[in-house]
Amino acid sequence: MKESNSLQGKVALVSGGGRGIGRAIARTLSFLGAHVIICGRNQSELENTAAAISSQSSPCEGIRCDLTAWSEVENLAKTIRQKLGSIDILVNNAGVGGFGGPLHALDPAEWERILNTNLRGVYYTIRAFAPMMIEKRSGEIINISSLAGKNALPNGAAYAASKWGLNGMSYSIAEELRQYNIRVTVVCPGSVHTDLSPHEGKDPRRMLQPDDVAHVVEMLVTQQQRSFVSEVLIRPTQKP
Repeated sequence: MKESNSLQGKVALVSGGGRGIGRAIARTLSFLGAHVIICGRNQSELENTAAAISSQSSPCEGIRCDLTAWSEVENLAKTIRQKLGSIDILVNNAGVGGFGGPLHALDPAEWERILNTNLRGVYYTIRAFAPMMIEKRSGEIINISSLAGKNALPNGAAYAASKWGLNGMSYSIAEELRQYNIRVTVVCPGSVHTDLSPHEGKDPRRMLQPDDVAHVVEMLVTQQQRSFVSEVLIRPTQKP
C-alpha cells in the first residue's frame, strides 16, 4: 500500500460499502487517509462496518440510502454537502446479482430489480455528485462492473446487460468529464469470493478476493494527476 496519509483531506463515498468488495474498498481508502462514507440499504451492517474501519484508521461513517430512489440519493448528496462540503472520490460498487435462468423466463420484476440497482443507481449517484466535482474541477469516479460486461453470460442476461450498460456509460462520461479534470474508470473483475455470485464448482482459494479489487482502486486514486486509466480487467491467476 501507499503511505497511509496519501489521501489525507479527501472525502470518498463508497456505495454498497457495508460488506464484500465495498467494505474492502472503504477500508483501503480509509487507511490511505480519506474520510469515507459508505452507503447501502442495511443500516446495522453499515454501522458495524463503519465502526470497525474507524477504529483502525481514518473516519468512516455509514448512511442508509436506497440508490434506486432518486429522492434518497438527492438527500444523501445534500447531507454530504452540508457536513463535508463535497466529495473527491465516488466508488459505485453497489450491485445485485441475477443468475436464475434464461431471459425468456425471467420475471419482469427481477429485470427491474437488477437494472435499477446496477445501472439506474449509478446514474443517480453521478447525477447527484458529479456537479460537486465539476465545481472543484477535480474528482475520481470508479464504477465497479464485471467481466460479465465483456463476455456472454448464459442464464444471467439481465445482469450482463446491466454491466454492459455500465461499461458504455462509463466510457461516455469519461469523455464528458475529463475537461473538468475528473477521471472516470470502469473496473471489471471476474468472479469474486463474495455472496453476490454463484460459486458452484469453483475453488474459493483460487477466486478473486475483495481485497484484490480494493488494491486496484488504490492504484487508481493514487496515480499521477496527468493520466488516468479508463478500464481495468481483473482475472484470477489460475482459473477457479
